Amino acid sequence: MTVAEATPDFEAHDRRSADRAFLGHPKGLGYLAFTEAFERFSYYSMQSLLVLYMVKELLLPGHVENIAGFEFFRRLYGGIDGQPLASAIFGTYTALVYLTPIFGGLLADRVLGRRRTVILGAVTMAIGHFLMAFETTFLIALLCLIVGNGCFKGNIASQVGALYGPEDLRRASAFQIFYIAINAGVISAPLIAGTLGEDVGWHWGFGAAGVGMLIGLGIYLAGQRHLPKEEEIRRQGAAERPKLERKDWGAVIGLILLIPVLAVAILTNQQIFNVYLVWGDQHFDLEFFGRRLPTTWLITLDSIVSVSFLAIVALFWSWWGRRHWEPDELGKILIGSAFTTIGGLCLVAAAAFQEPGGKIGLFWPVAFHMFNSLGFAHILPVSLALFAKVAPRAINATVIGLYYLAFFLGNSIVGWIGGFYETMPTTSFWLLHVATAAGSGLAFLLFRIFLGRQLREAPPAPLPD
Repeated sequence: MTVAEATPDFEAHDRRSADRAFLGHPKGLGYLAFTEAFERFSYYSMQSLLVLYMVKELLLPGHVENIAGFEFFRRLYGGIDGQPLASAIFGTYTALVYLTPIFGGLLADRVLGRRRTVILGAVTMAIGHFLMAFETTFLIALLCLIVGNGCFKGNIASQVGALYGPEDLRRASAFQIFYIAINAGVISAPLIAGTLGEDVGWHWGFGAAGVGMLIGLGIYLAGQRHLPKEEEIRRQGAAERPKLERKDWGAVIGLILLIPVLAVAILTNQQIFNVYLVWGDQHFDLEFFGRRLPTTWLITLDSIVSVSFLAIVALFWSWWGRRHWEPDELGKILIGSAFTTIGGLCLVAAAAFQEPGGKIGLFWPVAFHMFNSLGFAHILPVSLALFAKVAPRAINATVIGLYYLAFFLGNSIVGWIGGFYETMPTTSFWLLHVATAAGSGLAFLLFRIFLGRQLREAPPAPLPD
């Protein structure tokens, strides 16, 4: 490697530092944020409708026979059908969504570059959404969405970081803006695509997801000249890449051991898109002023509550930390486990207090979303911050990639557990989720006792690009 290859493009960094056209940030951030908003709109449109579509239409006689290659596919799940099969397919799909970005990153780094990989991912996902309009191509559509998401997800986020030089302090707030865009897509998806899918026709909802993805692709293509060049990214990465030291491996092993515990901790939250929607569709009182609200609006409710509590929790700990002792990351994760456990108990109460033949009022579901969102705010962002802090700089991005294996494992388990819904009493089904939340909390406590000091004393590492 020559000196020129190892030296960052300081002229490019200076140029981007002077660019404050989008809320005080480079104009490229605006294009990336809006691209991500529409991509997340398309993704959560699909995810909000998927299980309801399978349970209420696609997997029923007269429809399931039309799916190409489905009989062979069903054998992979032991021949189950109906709601258990829908839950298993959901679990496999959402698990692979968090596994394929590893390969998407390799494709970008070794072959295509980030821009072309993002474009490939967006086109593939759009094709997948439109293929959902046909029963025959259901499995092909899922494959396109899985592969496309893998190409898209990590590579667009890495371009956000690449907009800023090593010393540019705007990077952290840039990711906050980026995540606001993500949540805008999550909130709007059930309101638009969910309503179309449930009230007009399933394929209208999936079509709306495809249109959203094409809009996102159009925004991304329009902003190409405002994004960092591939050669700039490679030079910046080469110049900033430190060496891995022997003492770093203890922290890495500790974080890897945390991954399966995190997978169990998120089960209740991830079940919201699976069995919770089926249960709500069957048993919740969704009548409002004489009109039955679409079941997918429960996802919008959860998203709004989650975003609100993310902000409230961040403000609370900022206020509390100025006046009192503030718990470390593992301490906050323990608090989150307690809230998640209480949220699961709200679902148990809803099932236990349901009158025979009656509907469940929204008091207990809303209480669940509030407590679960408090748990979410203390577990997911805090655990990601813990990984970013403890992971050695030399492999920081790699360890962050490993973090998302918790979602791969968690969603796989969600699909498996969801198959018990039709055979278990509903109270027992949700008590099982309460047990997973409490059990993961106990595991976090043991981590804090035996590994807390090591993790607290780990040298700080910057968030990855």
